[in-house]
Amino acid sequence: MKLLTAAQMKTLDQRAIREKGIPSVKLMETAARAVATAALSVCPPERVSCGAVVFCGPGNNGGDGIAAARFLLEQGVPVCAFLVGRREKMTEDSQEMERRLLAAGGRLEHFCPTDAQQQAACRQAGVLIDAIFGIGLRAAPREDAAAAIRWMNESPAPVVAADIPSGVSADTGRVPSMAVHAAQTVTFTLPKPGQITGAGSVCCGVLSIVDIGIPKELVDEMPCRTFLLTEEMVRAKLPVRKADGHKGDFGKVGIVAGSVGYTGAPALAAQGAARAGAGLVFLHVPNSIYAIEAVKNTEAMVFPVPCEGETIAPTAAEQLLRKLAAYDACLIGPGLGQSEGARAVVESAVLGVEGPLVLDADGLNLLGTHINDCRARRIPAVLTPHEGEMKRLGGDLTSGDRISVARSFAEAYGCVLVLKGRGTVVACPDGNVYVNPTGNAGMAKGGSGDVLSGVLLALLGQGMSPEDAAAAAVYFHGAAGDLCARRWGQRGMLPSDLISMLPQAFEEDTKESR
Repeated sequence: MKLLTAAQMKTLDQRAIREKGIPSVKLMETAARAVATAALSVCPPERVSCGAVVFCGPGNNGGDGIAAARFLLEQGVPVCAFLVGRREKMTEDSQEMERRLLAAGGRLEHFCPTDAQQQAACRQAGVLIDAIFGIGLRAAPREDAAAAIRWMNESPAPVVAADIPSGVSADTGRVPSMAVHAAQTVTFTLPKPGQITGAGSVCCGVLSIVDIGIPKELVDEMPCRTFLLTEEMVRAKLPVRKADGHKGDFGKVGIVAGSVGYTGAPALAAQGAARAGAGLVFLHVPNSIYAIEAVKNTEAMVFPVPCEGETIAPTAAEQLLRKLAAYDACLIGPGLGQSEGARAVVESAVLGVEGPLVLDADGLNLLGTHINDCRARRIPAVLTPHEGEMKRLGGDLTSGDRISVARSFAEAYGCVLVLKGRGTVVACPDGNVYVNPTGNAGMAKGGSGDVLSGVLLALLGQGMSPEDAAAAAVYFHGAAGDLCARRWGQRGMLPSDLISMLPQAFEEDTKESR
């Protein structure tokens, strides 16, 4: 599914009006009706008689709010509609919606942050609607708009945002200063990047995507390089498991991981790979932790790597490289440490491993200047940094624009970049970017990334391209996390629980293959 920027959505709306002759007020009323319906759905039934308060900006997003106020009024819901902004700046469509509201017996009051009656109405309402900025936000909210946002956030009533919560950048998810925290966001035609990634995704609450009548052919024609991952999209890419297949048909994958004090990471990665369908999992660990890993891992085959003290010996890199060359895909880094031996392994693997290669955790920290070698690889390497690791790789995230930063990095270094976090971003060398909607804060625990790297490794070993494997891995890893949260709760769930839920996350595909 396409993720469109604010400018792209404006172009799409204008084309529907200009080329297809669809009246702009018709689009607005369709959008408003969906917002009003959502407001009734989130309002507790016993609170409907308390009414709704609608905060409307002077732009077309405010017009959506004014029309929504009328629809609620026509259904017998008491409504207070406040104009947040200057009346002389109201668009023609917003003015038309105000005329229709007046004809229905309602009125649009000027919002006054010092008005005690308005504040009381907001506190007592059964539901609130945010229609101040929409996707047209250009700067941090100020003065009256900031006060309205505070009122909404302080109210005990649920808030429904029209298109996007006010204060959120539709293109990036960045919140410059403050934003509405909605229970539900009703967005129109297609989702926007800022609703899926960054702080904006938290502000949106439950996201509903509503068709307001823009013709499908216009949507299909809109150029786009940013996409929302969907279950249908990722399942279509999963390899079919042959009914008469044997373990060699489903990927022979190798992992180099672990160090003293970090014995969980290799086991989680290996188990994640096995649960994601890898036929054979080979785990190479420093000899200093070999005995521990041999006990921890039942399904994976564990092999010791020569040590110098407690860490991998630099001389072991050449020996390991010969072994890694025999695998269908390789993973280097989880819990590996940053010794000189580990550095030698990473540096030799970037160019020496010709097949699919995943670099995670210390594999990224040790990459250093050798990141430039990623450009020379025939098959793009997959890098899986969290934001801290991304900064160490040279990615500047201070702008809050995770998508643009990830895209530029992937294009510059010819790699597939998995930028982990809320709304994980998968950026490809060709400039396409995929944003993941699955997952939750319960996954923010040490070890979750190791499971993800194992899942990704398994899908690469089964023949998926780096781009498709990365997209599918983050989606199903997040889906497993959501299953965990429903079963154990976000606070109590563990990375090992993700592994146990992977079969259920993949279950539909498993059923189809039987």
